[in-house]
Amino acid sequence: MKITKPLSACFVLTMLCSSAGCSYPSKDKNEDETSPAKVPLIRIVANSLGMNFPAGMDANHNPYLAYIEKNTGMEVNVTLPPLNGYDDKLNVIMTSGEPPDLLNTANPSWFINFVNQKALTPLNDYIDKYGANLKAKIPKEAWDNVTVNGQIYAIPSVNEVKGTEIIYARKDWLDKLGLQPPHSIEEFTAVMKAFAERDPDGNGIQDTYGLSILERLGRTSSFLGAFGAQMNAWYERDGKLVYSGILPEMKQALTYLHSLYEQNILDPEFPLNKIDILGDKIARGKIGLYSAAWSDTRTHIEQSRKNDPTAVWIPLDYPTGPDGKHGVYSTSIVRSYNVVPLKSQNAAAVVKFLDFIAGPAQNTLKLGFEKEVWTQVNGKLSIRLDEHIKQAYRGIYGALVDTIDRDLTRKRLDGLGEQFRLYENLQRIDNNLMQNRFNGPPTPAMGKHQVKLSKLQEETFTRIIAGMSPIEEFDAFVKNWKDAGGDEITGEVNEWWRQPGK
Repeated sequence: MKITKPLSACFVLTMLCSSAGCSYPSKDKNEDETSPAKVPLIRIVANSLGMNFPAGMDANHNPYLAYIEKNTGMEVNVTLPPLNGYDDKLNVIMTSGEPPDLLNTANPSWFINFVNQKALTPLNDYIDKYGANLKAKIPKEAWDNVTVNGQIYAIPSVNEVKGTEIIYARKDWLDKLGLQPPHSIEEFTAVMKAFAERDPDGNGIQDTYGLSILERLGRTSSFLGAFGAQMNAWYERDGKLVYSGILPEMKQALTYLHSLYEQNILDPEFPLNKIDILGDKIARGKIGLYSAAWSDTRTHIEQSRKNDPTAVWIPLDYPTGPDGKHGVYSTSIVRSYNVVPLKSQNAAAVVKFLDFIAGPAQNTLKLGFEKEVWTQVNGKLSIRLDEHIKQAYRGIYGALVDTIDRDLTRKRLDGLGEQFRLYENLQRIDNNLMQNRFNGPPTPAMGKHQVKLSKLQEETFTRIIAGMSPIEEFDAFVKNWKDAGGDEITGEVNEWWRQPGK
């Protein structure tokens, strides 16, 4: 019997920063006592990316940080706040009496909020003096995203990929049920309905679903695209930019997703699906079609194959909607923002540190130590997957200033296993992007209103899909969004849009 639909969705409040999560670590006392000369010290707060360290190591004691310190002549103290409520913890850190020298955030609203407060150090002069690699490797579009009134307030980390979602489906289930790979949204609906109702796994129990998505409407991009909309994007209409979340196309998409929910095609637990929960359902054979991340062929899909050797997964075309539309969202050029609090006296050292990561250290932090993690044979990378996984924590440091090197990306992804089709997945995504027309820096009104507007959108859309609110609530949402700061944001976005040479 299928799981019954939950009556309500849970939205978990973020926790306040604990003292353990926000305190600054220090090196072993004996290291300071035996140092022949004092070296520059910088304190940084970074995102752990969910990475774990091998036994006996931590963020401040490991070979990759030692490599960075040796080559920069600095001592680097690293704090990794828990991921839950990460930006809330950054808020607490910023208001402490002695903030660190560098904080990293992926949240543009957080960034612009502290720009508005005049709490961040302008970095133009430091970048000119100490950031040759940063200037050479970070594209102008990314610098534009962190520049406000001519002042650069962050060093951006660049998104290596232009989009992330691609549809994968169980070909063995299609074959068993006599179905062809779908193309139109109607064909997708028929396939997903069959996956939910016709016992594709053959266990005699109706315990599979045609589609599953993540909480907060994650992994819906491929289906939203069939209606010409994406989450958190801006599109041109009649010479002006309009927010995608309030367009009639979004209302159509929500109506469609609700219909899947009503027919028991969509996993009713979706409001509670975190990535590990969704991944487990994929691996256990409960879901046969979903909007995957491009790297899932190495993780959840591969685990599905290991659990069931008969499982055959194939990529599908993006569904084409009633008006011939299709596509997937495009990521922002900026992956994250590295900011220096105004109270810090070490902006120069921070820029030198990040310049090393963007330059000489980039390949090492992306690939790992040569001969330990990888070797090159006949122009191809041969990667030791056990060491690659063991040393994956190096990405915490490398992601601070990620840069784009297409040739290296292809070699690295093929080196992880050509059978996973990682580079092919990215190419398929690149060919189907729906471009977000707003690619300027976050506006002041975004800093004031974006958090509450995002919460309003996520909760409203989830209620509509799950049938807790009628589709007519979308119209009330549009009015509330505009009145609660959306109109102010729209005005600022269009002020940017009208600027020449953007």
